[in-house]
Amino acid sequence: MSQQTDVFAGRGAHGVRPPLSTAERIGSVVWYQVVVYKRTWRGTIISRFVSPLFFLLSMGIGLGSLVDARSGGVGGVPYLQYLVPAIVAVQAMWVSIGESTYAVLGNLMWDRMYQTMLGTPLRVRDVLAGHISAVVGHIAMASVIFVAVAAAFGGFSSWGAVWCVPVAVLTGLAFTVPVFAFTATQESDSGFNILFRLVVTPLMLFSGTFFPVESLPVWLQPIAWVTPLWHGVEASRAVALGTVDPPWLALHLSVLVAFVVVGWVLAVRLFTRRLVK
Repeated sequence: MSQQTDVFAGRGAHGVRPPLSTAERIGSVVWYQVVVYKRTWRGTIISRFVSPLFFLLSMGIGLGSLVDARSGGVGGVPYLQYLVPAIVAVQAMWVSIGESTYAVLGNLMWDRMYQTMLGTPLRVRDVLAGHISAVVGHIAMASVIFVAVAAAFGGFSSWGAVWCVPVAVLTGLAFTVPVFAFTATQESDSGFNILFRLVVTPLMLFSGTFFPVESLPVWLQPIAWVTPLWHGVEASRAVALGTVDPPWLALHLSVLVAFVVVGWVLAVRLFTRRLVK
């Protein structure tokens, strides 16, 4: 019995080794992504930290001073504090789509890292879950930094701002997982131009980020209601301003979760179809 225990005591021991656990398999993919990011993080400074700061300064403080002077803010809320929670959600969308397009297609086609991973005990679900978990880390890190900087500029009125981070992570996931599925169908990066031009930019403009959706034409409002960004913006704004209506917050979060679940089912199916011959 003692000899058998010694055999299974550690993975460095000689003899038969126990199978990798699910956590170990997923963790190995996450660690690979961490190692890659340690070499490439400088290239993300502008998109993740400087660009949101420019929005904060130009729209929140610059334009916001005009809005506050003319109309007293939006619904009695200073424009900066109205805008900042929305930018947290928008930034989550930026980060998630950035990490779910070129990086994923590169692993599929250019360096074929996914195929290499599947040559080990890893499964398609492990590869997906590990890479998506790494993207969650990117979203959380970017959100925490931006929330801290925005708070220093007076962008939040209460400690409810801390809840913007988990809302941003869920909002980012609602984009990450479906876009993983979309990327699995692409044979080149040309499809990403359509994604950025016809999805990302219109969503940012027409999901209640800079002005209430009620200001849109009536026929456009239902389109905004079914987008994940609108639900992320509304949830982030509610927790930051302390205006949470529990049924509405539950609805927003439920819609975001639904995008994640449907996206996961599609991603697993499409990745399996592409990677498992």
